[in-house]
Amino acid sequence: MKAVVFEEHGGTDVLQYTDIPEPEPGPYEVLIEVKAAGANFNDIWARRGMPGMKVIFPHISGSDVAGVVTALGSEVGGTGFGSSPVQVGDEVVVHPGLSCRICDFCVSGQEFFCRQFRIWGFQSGPNDGGHSEYVTMPAANVLPKPTNLSFEEAASMPLVLETAWRMLVTRAKIQPGENVLIWGGVGGLGTMAIQICRLFGANPIPVVGGKEKVALAERLGAVNVIDRKSQDVVAEVKAVTGKVGADVVFEHSGEETWPTSMAALRWGGRLVVCGASTGFEAMTDLRFLWNKQQNLLGSHLSNKAELSAALTAVQAGAIKPVIDQVLPLSDVATGQQLMEELKVQGKVVYVP
Repeated sequence: MKAVVFEEHGGTDVLQYTDIPEPEPGPYEVLIEVKAAGANFNDIWARRGMPGMKVIFPHISGSDVAGVVTALGSEVGGTGFGSSPVQVGDEVVVHPGLSCRICDFCVSGQEFFCRQFRIWGFQSGPNDGGHSEYVTMPAANVLPKPTNLSFEEAASMPLVLETAWRMLVTRAKIQPGENVLIWGGVGGLGTMAIQICRLFGANPIPVVGGKEKVALAERLGAVNVIDRKSQDVVAEVKAVTGKVGADVVFEHSGEETWPTSMAALRWGGRLVVCGASTGFEAMTDLRFLWNKQQNLLGSHLSNKAELSAALTAVQAGAIKPVIDQVLPLSDVATGQQLMEELKVQGKVVYVP
């Protein structure tokens, strides 16, 4: 089968569109023919290399897949341990959180605390990610594809959808009427965050770069959009909130935006963070943190139940996919370059 593989860290030139053996499902796994695969920034982190994280070579990135189940492992579909309602021919998406499924954390729905937790296509391997023609996944990680979505639309959503859902719904516990500052407002995470805020009656305040991106944020339902290229973020947040500040700040940029996020956060507000695409060293003046009694919340990938809840909202039409481009799988390098240059609105999707 064809796949996009790299065997060392570097620029997009290390990516190879090549032939590798088709995988075979283990006893508790399913084989999926990939109809579409999503692009995420963790594809770039894996390719560049990250301090403290070992990438298993040869590596295939890709944490989002929509496709058709073509084979079941020997223990899938029975009535005992490992049984699953999934059948050959089912149209599915995958939850990319891999864990042991049997420790106390896993069985209590906190799989992201499992000592064996990994994000599929990011920390898995060798040759084990979604940017290929076929993939194997544990049957426990497979969910039905929303019937109102195409394969391309479905592949664009799970990782960013479940991450944003956990950040806002589970961790920050957004409430109707609250003001939520959203960095990267028309990126993969941001487009989901805007729609989740609207679903729960909160007011999204997305930060974007340029008039074209302002227009997309407004089409998604945001009223108070901040163009960072021409507006001061803190001043605009104060204007929108009557000088109070944002109830919630949705952070994933890190070093560059952190001081602004803290300055825009109201007294007693919640800042929730799931990444640091601009750098890991976020400076915080602790005097403001304790005096304002602000709350800093870390967040990660969700559990499967949270993704299932979010997909229910997708099936109901309350959250919609936002796709910038659909590229052939052989053009993964082009997709990654577009993301690195911040030229993507929504998601890039690859089709084998």
